[in-house]
Order: sequence, then C-alpha cells, then structure tokens
Amino acid sequence: MAHRIITQVVLVGSRVLGRAFAEAWKQASVSSQYAKANASNSDATTNNLASHGLTVDEACKILNVAPPQGAQPYIDSVTARFKRLFDQNSSEKGGSFYLQSKILRARERIELEVREAQEKAAREQELKEGWKPKMYKD
Repeated sequence: MAHRIITQVVLVGSRVLGRAFAEAWKQASVSSQYAKANASNSDATTNNLASHGLTVDEACKILNVAPPQGAQPYIDSVTARFKRLFDQNSSEKGGSFYLQSKILRARERIELEVREAQEKAAREQELKEGWKPKMYKD
C-alpha cells in the first residue's frame, strides 16, 4: 500500500515539475525574442533608462531640481545640489550609502541628458551652417 502512495506522489510531482519547466522555457524563449527585437532600438532604450533605470524626472526629483533646460548654469546648480546632498548623506555623518548612490546616479543621469542635448544642438548647428572642412597647409 505504501509503495502505491509513494509512486503516485513521485508521478504527480514529476508531472508538476515538468509543466513548470515547460512554462519557464516558453517564458525564457519569449523574453529572448523580445530582447532581440529591442536590440535594434538599443539607442532609444539606453537613453530612456540610462544610469541604472532612472528617468530624467526621477533624477530631478531626487536632487530637487527643475528639469534640464539650459546647459552650463543648469549643470552648475545640479553639481552644487549634488555636493550638498552627497555630503549630508555621508556614512560618517550617519547617512545612508544607498541614498548616496541614488544621488550619484541622479546626477549622472541629468548630466547624460544635458550632454546629449548639447551634442544634438551642435550637430544641428553644423548641419545648419553646412560642412566646412578644415584646411591645413603643409
């Protein structure tokens, strides 16, 4: 009698594990196909969630600054705010390493956004002016 119960438990358990494995395999397959499809759009996804998944809005909220508009004056205010918050949350002063890392990532994200905006403006300016190769005399 005991061997029948043990046999049934083993069969039912193997059936459950087999179905779970098959379902996990299907999900992994779909996930890899999704990743391949988004690989061609890597620039767009990198820009949207750069610096460990932070959006620009989240970064601005963390540092308590307005969204990026100008270049240099804005970066100066972000840097000043970053230094103040980073020092306040130092572990020597009883702060949190987690908060320090969030503040650092927020600053990096905002700087990335401003840098990309500056590069885009420079490209547009160059296109507007036209290409002017530099001539060197030997």
